[in-house]
Amino acid sequence: MLVLAHISDLHLDGTARSTARAERVRDRLWELPGHVDALLVTGDIADHGTEAEYEEAAHILGLRTGDAPFPILTCPGNHDSRAPYRKALLGLPATEEPVNSAHVFDDGAVLMCDSSVPGSVEGALDDETYDWIEGTLDELDDLDDNVPALLAFHHPPVALHHPLPDAFQLTHPGRLAALMERRPRIAGIVTGHAHTPAATTFAGRPLLVGPGVTWTLRLPWEGEGIADRDAPVGLAFHVLADTGRLTSHFRVVV
Repeated sequence: MLVLAHISDLHLDGTARSTARAERVRDRLWELPGHVDALLVTGDIADHGTEAEYEEAAHILGLRTGDAPFPILTCPGNHDSRAPYRKALLGLPATEEPVNSAHVFDDGAVLMCDSSVPGSVEGALDDETYDWIEGTLDELDDLDDNVPALLAFHHPPVALHHPLPDAFQLTHPGRLAALMERRPRIAGIVTGHAHTPAATTFAGRPLLVGPGVTWTLRLPWEGEGIADRDAPVGLAFHVLADTGRLTSHFRVVV
């Protein structure tokens, strides 16, 4: 089985508060006594998309020192900026191309997909990313017919019943649903963006939304005000069995 930790929406902005919350969840994950295969970070890593914010993220997540106990897999969100993200977080050339990456483990694969749209808060998987997903899945078909795969990106493709995230869903979800219908290898989708842990389905498969590190979304029936800044930091653990069954657990860090 594949065990994946999952955090999202760090919104690092140079303030002591955002740094402390990111370090709090980092410390909990680094101190886990058992095995985790990787950590997924599903976007809005930076708040303003500056190189300084990505340099801080790289330091907190151990991307420069290599002291993380497991691989760190990231994808951008709508607050992220591709060129600084590539340069300061990943150490890659500062281009505006989609930031997509595939990671194959013994018991599964994770495709970290870029749903950011430069200059916009909207989310979309562009033609280049769809072609990359299809090509990567073709390669997995050649490698092993039994390896389940997860798609991970920032924007959920369904409504979560709050006006803020629902105003900025992944656009053109029908195209993604059609891809999933052709690709039974995809066991589910993991996203961020909504700042609330949530579980639902999309195209007949699990859709898991990770909690936000910086603050938690207050749902309409929970009272006034969108952001609960006093809620504890959240994280998730996703377990992908070799049968393709996806099981998720949500935790808070106090």
